[in-house]
Amino acid sequence: MIGASTKKKFNQRMRDQLSAYLYIAPFFILFAVFGFFPMIFTAWVSLHKWSILGTKTFTGFQNYKFILEDPYFWKSLYNTFSIWYISTLPQLFCALILAFLLNQSLMKGKEFFRISVFLPNITSVVAVAIIFGAIFGQHYGLINYALSFIGIDPIDFKSSVLGTHLAISSMVMWRWTGYNAIIYLAGLQSIPNDLYEASTIDGASKSQQFFFITIPLLRPMIIFTIILSTIGGMQIFAEPLMFSGTGGGSQGQGLTLTLLLYEEAFARQAFGYASAIAWMLFFIIVVFSLINLFITRRLQSAE
Repeated sequence: MIGASTKKKFNQRMRDQLSAYLYIAPFFILFAVFGFFPMIFTAWVSLHKWSILGTKTFTGFQNYKFILEDPYFWKSLYNTFSIWYISTLPQLFCALILAFLLNQSLMKGKEFFRISVFLPNITSVVAVAIIFGAIFGQHYGLINYALSFIGIDPIDFKSSVLGTHLAISSMVMWRWTGYNAIIYLAGLQSIPNDLYEASTIDGASKSQQFFFITIPLLRPMIIFTIILSTIGGMQIFAEPLMFSGTGGGSQGQGLTLTLLLYEEAFARQAFGYASAIAWMLFFIIVVFSLINLFITRRLQSAE
């Protein structure tokens, strides 16, 4: 009887474990098909010279050597970092201020504004690019129209490096500031109001509360959004494609890493070289993630 009872419990435990694996199996199956396999296949393709209409020729790490000698790669890397830097820092700071204002108890219509700040994130990128293309237009753009009142000649944003980067960065900021503000707002709502009330009694102003209470307590959220913005900034594609075109502009001033990857794969059909660029982008993102992780641990150990 004892053996039968033990066997019954063992079978029940095995069924419970099997059912648990069956519940989580769909995720791993989808990840293996659409995530892991394409990644491994891309690594294999990056070791070949291959046009999709031709035969594959094994070249080893020759594609990676070409990348390091390719001036377009370095230009796209510079453009990607420049756009990321110009857009990320102001974006996150504006999101912090916006979330702080939306969290104020005296503000009227908070629900309406909380919904409104998120709307740019669900707006079509094509529509955003068309609107900002009109805003930064050389002859009929709103910015040049405003500058004409103070005697400044029209600026051709699409033909200059700084102008293109500012235009693309403004699109990124407009689209993602509200998204990050919602994340910060969720963190702000977890901060006890007693801290703000006590600081108000002690004579602290709103700006002092923001810099000495809000920002320190939101540090995990800030680090999280920095990592997300870094990953997203390294993969920016739609905004420069719609604003500068497939070539990245007349001088390649809008050419980013993902846009270069797209051109190599689908314009020149150099799938081996494009796969190598994809893996270089992967390594760059990993390095930035490790740097962010290192800074995070240093900040936590300093507390």
